[in-house]
Amino acid sequence: MAYDADNVFAKILRGEIPSHRIYEDADTIAIMDVMPQCDGHALVIPRAASRNVLDIDDGDLAAAIKVAKRIARAAMTAFAADGVSLMQFNESAAGQTVFHTHIHVLPRKAGVDLRFHAREMAPADVIASHAEAYRRALAAL
Repeated sequence: MAYDADNVFAKILRGEIPSHRIYEDADTIAIMDVMPQCDGHALVIPRAASRNVLDIDDGDLAAAIKVAKRIARAAMTAFAADGVSLMQFNESAAGQTVFHTHIHVLPRKAGVDLRFHAREMAPADVIASHAEAYRRALAAL
C-alpha cells in the first residue's frame, strides 16, 4: 500500500497538528500518545516518510530504535517503572492504526495491565505533566 502524506503523524511532523514533544533530532521526534495505554506512553516517529517497518529505510529504522532506547531509559526514571515495553505494529491486521512508522514506548508497573489501544483521550494536563517528567529525565541522562 502507498504512504499517505496526510496521516496524523505526517501532519504533526509538519507542525499542522500540535503535540507534546519530548525529544527531537534531525531524524526523529518523540511525542506523548494522546490516547495512552499507560502513564507515560510515548511514541518515537521517524521524520522520513514510511508506512511501517516493511518499507522503512534501514538507516531511518536504526535512528528510531536508538531514540526509542533513550526514551525507554528515561521512562524508567520518569515513571518509576518496573520495566518498559516497546511495540511496533505493521498493517491493520497487526493493530497498526496510523500508517507512518512509529514505535510505542510504554513504561510498565508490575501487575498493572495496559489500557486498550487508541480508545480514549487522556486529559491535556495529564499529558503535559507526563511530557515534562520525560523532559526532566532526559535532561538527566
